[in-house]
Amino acid sequence: MDDQDSIVSFREVQKSYDGVSLVVKNLNLDIKRGEFLTMLGPSGSGKTTCLMMLAGFEAATHGEIFLNGKPINNVPPHKRGIGMVFQNYALFPHMTVAENLAFPLQVRKIGRAEQEAKVKRALEMVELAGFGARRPAQLSGGQQQRVAVARALVFEPDLVLMDEPLGALDKQLREQMQYEIKHIHESLGVSVVYVTHDQSEALTMSDRIAVFNDGVIQQLSGPDDLYENPQNSFVAQFIGENNKLTGTVKELNGATCQVALADGTELRAEKVNVDGVGKGTTLSLRPERVELEPNGGMDNKVTGRIEELIYLGDHIRIRMSVAGNNDFIVKVRNRGERRRLAEGQDIEIGWAAADCKALDLVQ
Repeated sequence: MDDQDSIVSFREVQKSYDGVSLVVKNLNLDIKRGEFLTMLGPSGSGKTTCLMMLAGFEAATHGEIFLNGKPINNVPPHKRGIGMVFQNYALFPHMTVAENLAFPLQVRKIGRAEQEAKVKRALEMVELAGFGARRPAQLSGGQQQRVAVARALVFEPDLVLMDEPLGALDKQLREQMQYEIKHIHESLGVSVVYVTHDQSEALTMSDRIAVFNDGVIQQLSGPDDLYENPQNSFVAQFIGENNKLTGTVKELNGATCQVALADGTELRAEKVNVDGVGKGTTLSLRPERVELEPNGGMDNKVTGRIEELIYLGDHIRIRMSVAGNNDFIVKVRNRGERRRLAEGQDIEIGWAAADCKALDLVQ
């Protein structure tokens, strides 16, 4: 473990609530100083439990957690020096906004003049400079969330933890706050550990994303690598939208493999996570990587039937029946294609082998 690079390290960390089943299994994770790391996964995957163990609200059953190179398993939450932002804001309703922000400074015995300067700076940072005298009930949901972020940052911690902080906001406000939190992180250089089940939120905000399932990190990568190069079928299906085709590996050829589908269709795919010739595999293919009526030189070409056309403004979503899959999705940019497409129409489609990932078999 390099203390200079890592602000947080999990070492062989396990968590069980009943002494039998593990919610978190042998977690080893280094969080880099100054990075925005998101723990992403479905409910029950272990991501929130990891955050709560780091905050000190849950105790690890096994293993050790380090903060700035020092073990913190036995350090109480209020002595860890970590900022926290929750989904429900957790603001004190009887205090003004300024008093809410001053509270963590008072706990740390910071003088009044310095308190006022830090509160003023924190409110400016979240664009609420004139709101110090208001109470939380006088603020909108988005403003309350800004105050919660400011309170987590006001005492200038090295590390801020955020647990589904935007979950209660409407879509437009949530997207706006994603960018604001990202920009605050970039300007301050503070380390952020963020928990969400929202994949688009994770892709938008993060330097790296740890995808959790069943208490285990399935993949730890930057957003682009995670989307473009999923390492197993769970990650491929959880991050973004994917077409899923099941088949048997016929041959291996360097970085690619030939796969036979149940209806006899043969496709060439990038070999990512396959067991060998004769074994089952799930092919994953992004809808936007499929071309309609492709020109020559395409690795894979098949004919499919258009089942449904959905107009979505900037793009057309086409549901097709392809090689026995009646929910094969193609997304094409809206350049007038809708005029020449019709439900019930047979059309040739194609894609590159590099865009089709051969992964572990999912039934």
